[in-house]
Amino acid sequence: MIHKFDAVILGAGAAGLLCAMEAGKRGRRVAVLERSERAGKKILISGGGRCNFTNLYCRPENFLSANPHFAKSALARYTPADFIALIEKYRISYHEKTLGQLFCDRSAQDVVDMLEAECAAAGVQIFLNCIVRDVARATEFVVRTNHAEFQAPVLVVATGGLSIPKMGATAFGYDLALQFGLKICEPRPALVPLVLAEKDRAELCDLTGVSAEVIVATGNSSRAHSVASPTFREKMLITHRGLSGPAILQISSFWSEGGSIRIDLAPDRDVTAPIRNAKLRNMPAARSALQGILPKRLATRWLDLHAPASWSNQALEELERQAHEWALKPAGTEGYEKAEVTAGGVDTEELSSKTMESRKAPGLFFIGEVVDVTGHLGGFNFQWAWSSGAAAGRSL
Repeated sequence: MIHKFDAVILGAGAAGLLCAMEAGKRGRRVAVLERSERAGKKILISGGGRCNFTNLYCRPENFLSANPHFAKSALARYTPADFIALIEKYRISYHEKTLGQLFCDRSAQDVVDMLEAECAAAGVQIFLNCIVRDVARATEFVVRTNHAEFQAPVLVVATGGLSIPKMGATAFGYDLALQFGLKICEPRPALVPLVLAEKDRAELCDLTGVSAEVIVATGNSSRAHSVASPTFREKMLITHRGLSGPAILQISSFWSEGGSIRIDLAPDRDVTAPIRNAKLRNMPAARSALQGILPKRLATRWLDLHAPASWSNQALEELERQAHEWALKPAGTEGYEKAEVTAGGVDTEELSSKTMESRKAPGLFFIGEVVDVTGHLGGFNFQWAWSSGAAAGRSL
């Protein structure tokens, strides 16, 4: 059986559904092909099932890409306010958690239901359990699937990245880009817990579950993409294999193998002032000082590992420096299984920043996570999905 459409979209995730409804509103006949048994599976598990659907403070600086300017156009033309207006149109109640992060009050299912309703109203057809066998191009794109053959002059790739393979993530989008001669920036896990080397694990990981607010940065001078690493002030969590928590997930996107991270355990605090002022400068005074700032078990352990050589002013200055610049060299990450997103992807040099269309293959578009644009933690990756999806959908 052959189905003819104006546009075929591969992937019924956040970017694909937004793109489909925008194109459908413009009178385009749109088919969305989804390999899974339901649309929006990653939306449903995001934010602990509540979907952190955008961030009030979304700016281009919240995104990592080989071209830091690429995302500006799409983000400016479909903003958090635009998506919030859609949420409010459907009377979905939501709240701000921290740092501008917006979550559904009830369930991420509300967001999926909303997107599906918008697609239905725009005449979009969604084909589930639809596995693409191959894609070819003659005068039009021909997509052969386990169900049928789809033909359209426009093909939009919204297949996501490699993160969370148990949910069906594959390299299909990258393979398709390569098939049509587009370059790929090497994919890697991002927003992912870090694994420590064996020695550091032995010293720290029996403290699993202990967390503290820290400031974290990379210590490596040469990072992937040569992008300067920002610093993140959020919670760090010790796990049975290394470090996690929002601060670590954030910095993982900027960390590259062989590099180190620097952790400020006591942001805006003078750790050693109580020791200098104590009647007796000794380990109990140091422990008391650090336990006033950090969880007790972490304070005790860290001090045991960084005990000063003496209690002189110079030794205490060094202890102060170490508390604000604790250097660790991760052995690696927890990989795509635990990564929230994939960094890297289709090289933005290959695409129009206004429409997401391939420069080499007119009619071929790439949107969402498959593109080399990766947001910080906190709703930014969903906003990129909405914004890039809208940019493509409005140009079809």
